[in-house]
Amino acid sequence: MTSLRLQLRFLLPLVLTLIATAYLVLPIMDRLTLRWFSRDLNLRGSLVASALSDSIAENRQDFRTQRLQTLINRAAQDERLVGIGLCSIEGEVVRRTAGFPSSLTCDKAREIAALNESQLKLEGGSVQVGMHPINGDAGRMADLVILHDLSFLERRSQDTQKYLIILIASLGLAMTLITVVVAQISWRGWMAGARALLRGEGVLMPMSQSSNNTPAPELAPLAADLRARLRDLEDEYRRAQGPDAEWNPERLRTLLRTQLRGDQVIVVSNREPYIHEKGKDGVIVKRPASGLVTAVEPVMRACSGTWIAHGSGSADHDVVDANDRVMVPPGQDEYVLRRLWLTPEEEQGFYYGFSNEGLWPLCHVAHVRPVFREADWNRYREVNQRFADAVVAEAVVEDPVVLVQDYHFALLPAMIRKKLPRATILTFWHIPWPNPESFGICPWRREILEGMLGSTILGFHTRFHCKNFIETVDRFLEARIEHEHSTISFHDDDTLVESYPISIEWPSEAEMSTWAPVDACRRIVRERFGYGTEHRIAVGVDRFDYTKGILERLHAVERLLEKHPEWVGKFSFIQVAAPSRSSLEEYRAFQDRIQQVTERINKRFGAEGYTPVHLLAEHHEHAALIELYRAADICVVTSLHDGMNLVCKEFVAARDDDQGVLILSRFAGAAREMPEALIVNPYHVEECADALALGLNMPPAEQRERMASLRANVREFNVYRWAGRMLADGGRSRLRDRIQARLKRHQQTT
Repeated sequence: MTSLRLQLRFLLPLVLTLIATAYLVLPIMDRLTLRWFSRDLNLRGSLVASALSDSIAENRQDFRTQRLQTLINRAAQDERLVGIGLCSIEGEVVRRTAGFPSSLTCDKAREIAALNESQLKLEGGSVQVGMHPINGDAGRMADLVILHDLSFLERRSQDTQKYLIILIASLGLAMTLITVVVAQISWRGWMAGARALLRGEGVLMPMSQSSNNTPAPELAPLAADLRARLRDLEDEYRRAQGPDAEWNPERLRTLLRTQLRGDQVIVVSNREPYIHEKGKDGVIVKRPASGLVTAVEPVMRACSGTWIAHGSGSADHDVVDANDRVMVPPGQDEYVLRRLWLTPEEEQGFYYGFSNEGLWPLCHVAHVRPVFREADWNRYREVNQRFADAVVAEAVVEDPVVLVQDYHFALLPAMIRKKLPRATILTFWHIPWPNPESFGICPWRREILEGMLGSTILGFHTRFHCKNFIETVDRFLEARIEHEHSTISFHDDDTLVESYPISIEWPSEAEMSTWAPVDACRRIVRERFGYGTEHRIAVGVDRFDYTKGILERLHAVERLLEKHPEWVGKFSFIQVAAPSRSSLEEYRAFQDRIQQVTERINKRFGAEGYTPVHLLAEHHEHAALIELYRAADICVVTSLHDGMNLVCKEFVAARDDDQGVLILSRFAGAAREMPEALIVNPYHVEECADALALGLNMPPAEQRERMASLRANVREFNVYRWAGRMLADGGRSRLRDRIQARLKRHQQTT
């Protein structure tokens, strides 16, 4: 029945189209046929007139002679001729045949012949009237009126209509049969493909697990939509379960116990989560300004693993044990921090050289030329090997779960794979991945790609970065790529390339209870900077880096004060810029440029007791940043190219009053998750200035609506969800590998 309805959907429009075509074509064919035969009859009439012209000329003195009448009667014996009449110059019918109507005068005949169709209705039917002049030596001497029978034309028209109807009907029948057959075959194919989708075959399963009954390729978009819908339903289900379904440390620990069965977890990063520095009153502990630390540290606190990092603090040596280990966080001792020591030469070549003068500008579209030196590459490779040896030393099992963090360790996954082939290596690339053309600049592109493909799972912030990486591998390596499943097979090892948008730890009720009220934060900040009680504040928090768009936002502040002078004296911008990589020339020049622009804006718009821009080029503790976030009316994030950027999410998490405006760069990965922010192009100064003005004038009700949606999104998609998704994928991979290993052992024993 369903198939019949589907066929009728094709046939009914087809039948209606054929009927409409016949309805329109038949009258057109009638008119064309009449025109063609009228032209033919006129030609025949001219021939008859030419044949009689000589005889009429001989009798021009007297047209009433019997001989002329006989000639006209003989000419009218043609079956298609109804009658012939001869008109004198005076317009009198002087001779006529029996069939020529007596009521038809010469003037009337001339009038009818001048018409397009030139037809006359008689009792016996329609006739065509033709008037042809008879010319002699002295000019026109008479006119010959010839009446042709049109009844044969009507018969011919009926035959034409009949044949045309038969032709259209035959075409319609053939098209109907073809349509029914194609529709039936297509319907069966679509039904088989849809059933395969519902069974999880083909595009819903890995190729190694799919059956031979795979759906048609054109069903791939449907499969993608189905996959996305299933994820939405899963999210809705989890939300329907209430607060217990949220991702939190306990849920992450449960996942580790179930999916990873308590396996050892090791994190590797260049930056350590806690830095011990020597102070006046002894050793002080600092948390670095790093999005990586902000995201990964809560995961380690949840799984109680080991974190391997470069020890860079002045007191780091003093607090570790004989194995270079220290328990952190201080006073809570939830996981182990294992420190590696780098010589100044190693740090210069590995960190400042290849990582930050080479890979960092290469992966960020920020118009800074990357620099690649052979010596830096050698240091980079040596340090990666040292960290790989440290992972092997810290591993207490043959198959630990190793989380490799960021671009400092592109070679590390393959090095670990060589020493621990059963390890599950989850690599997360915290910065963007460029297109193949840009990455091709790197002289050691093949080595880097081969190193990264030692990973079990390779994660990026967005699908766009995943696509760029896969295309880069396709360009420079001989590897088997399954685009449908985002997997790369290289040297018999499979790597899943997936997007895992990173986030922050949502503050607990206990933490939020320690925050000062928003009004108190505003009062403290205004007093600190000498602002009035109604002074409006925008804040930016970044590392001192050319990719963060600090210069662009300063230009936007300057343009705002130009376009809206009413805000001069009533608005200030506070930029927190933690010093970073100051030993590099590009960074020193950038810091000097920011300082100069800040001084210029303050000199131009500042006055006694009013400073438009405050540049705080120093490290700020998390509590101090929370105070700034809660005091600010606007938070500005104008990254020129950023993997995610967590400052915007920290600002949203700090605003439990549901107030404040977030201005966010479209080139930050977070822009895809936070459409309620004011999304801007940081290169467009006017657009950014207008966004600042819009934020300053945004009504509290609109701020509340936007911020409530942003907070719900950040709370749900927190760092534990990010880690949970990646670890769950890793757990499934480990389970699959263990099953395959058991099957292999069983086959060997049998």
